[in-house]
Amino acid sequence: MTASTLSAHHVGITVNDLEELLAFYRDVLGLTVVDRFAVGGDAFADAVGVEEGRAEFAHLEAGGIRIELVEYDPEARGSPAAGLNQPGATHVGLAVDDLEAFYADLPESVSTISEPRTTESGTSILFLRDPESNLIEVLES
Repeated sequence: MTASTLSAHHVGITVNDLEELLAFYRDVLGLTVVDRFAVGGDAFADAVGVEEGRAEFAHLEAGGIRIELVEYDPEARGSPAAGLNQPGATHVGLAVDDLEAFYADLPESVSTISEPRTTESGTSILFLRDPESNLIEVLES
């Protein structure tokens, strides 16, 4: 056990096309870009375990949570299972005041798993996919 206290810093999503995904998270979901940068060199490549790796990053503000989009060079091959019920599945959870209004304002090009639904716990949720099929849960707070 360490004497240091951990705190959340960001949620990361590795993407194939940073510019396309950045436009989606900024323009469709309304998140604010707070930082853009690139990292490379031996120390970075060693730290992430990607030989000769470098990456472009974009950080977005999502109501107190930072979402990090990262595009690696060289690009990885293969991907984890996309279903929510698969081990290793991931998603980003975002909250809105009015889920029905959020859903109604989504562009037709945005793929959703279903219309908004209220679960037996009383939470209204909606799952959608970004342009690279990463899952995003939007729930009513």
